[in-house]
Order: sequence, then C-alpha cells, then structure tokens
Amino acid sequence: MNKALSTIMLAVSILLSLGGIAGFILLFGRDMNVFWMILAPIILAVYQIPAVAVFYFWKRIKRRSQAGQEEKRTEEKEGGPE
Repeated sequence: MNKALSTIMLAVSILLSLGGIAGFILLFGRDMNVFWMILAPIILAVYQIPAVAVFYFWKRIKRRSQAGQEEKRTEEKEGGPE
C-alpha cells in the first residue's frame, strides 16, 4: 500500500474518532443528566462507527499489502516463482 495513503487513512480515522467525541460533548454535554449518563456508552459507540470503519479498512489493506511483500521476499530468496 502507498505510504501516503496509509498515513492519510490512519489520520482520517483518528480525526473521525475525535470528531465523534466532540460531537457527543457538544450535543449532550450541556444538558447532561442521569438519562444521558446511562445512554452515553451507546451514543459514543454510534458516533465512533465511522472511525472504526475507516480503521478497519486501513488495517485490512495494510495486512494484504504486507502479505504480498512477504510473498515477494520469499520468492526472491527461493529463486523466483515455481
């Protein structure tokens, strides 16, 4: 995977996560009561879904890229594809 794309995807994931926390605080922090305290874990989890999705795709793409690089290294050591 391209190093710049990897860095951008990871940065977007972090920004979305921080945005989800900030959104929760802006929307519910002012009127916090017992009801919102009980629902806070669920609301935060919903706001974190975009960040988790981007992180999941970044991790999956990076894993495939690393597996491909390892296959190339083993082929070079063995003298090429059989």
